[in-house]
Amino acid sequence: MSSAARYLYLARHGEALPDESGLSERGERQAELLGRRLAGRPISAVHHGPLARAAQTARLVAGHLPDASPSASECAGDYVPYVPERAELPADSADFLLEFLSRTTPEEREQGPALAAQAVERFTGPVPGDQVRHELLVTHNFLIAWLVRHALGAPSWRWLGLNHANTGLTVLRWTPGRPPAVLLHNDQRHLPADLRWTGFPADHHL
Repeated sequence: MSSAARYLYLARHGEALPDESGLSERGERQAELLGRRLAGRPISAVHHGPLARAAQTARLVAGHLPDASPSASECAGDYVPYVPERAELPADSADFLLEFLSRTTPEEREQGPALAAQAVERFTGPVPGDQVRHELLVTHNFLIAWLVRHALGAPSWRWLGLNHANTGLTVLRWTPGRPPAVLLHNDQRHLPADLRWTGFPADHHL
């Protein structure tokens, strides 16, 4: 069976309200600007996680993509994709990383690995047939990091430390017969300076 290239556009949701019930005004602006950036791209599907901030972002972006309708997917949600053992981690950062993971909920950690495997199955790799596919996945920081790690063939723990700003754009490509490629990572050029780097610790802003 023949197969064709897949382009997966990954975007973290826009900035959320303090109670995470939806997007803030800034988050809505971020989503609209991402939609304008992607307008004209041959995106045929928009997937998003079930939480309100991802669903609202997807709807606003899809308003600029006439050939794609938003579709919710549980495996596009917010969860911990993999919890490493201490022995897997670099000795000098193991305490920091394990303390970070301890702040997540038991539910996020327990359900995450199975959902992460479903996300890899559903959203990665070349596609059957001879038509190149362009898809957008509006999701959360952890899953974007997991899919980037997967594309690079990095160790399972290495999703940790990969961070993404609200509506930062990452693009992965799978082409038959070639290794996966990271074409963009956390690109924010569609945002003005006052809307960039939200969702990042202040000391990570560039």
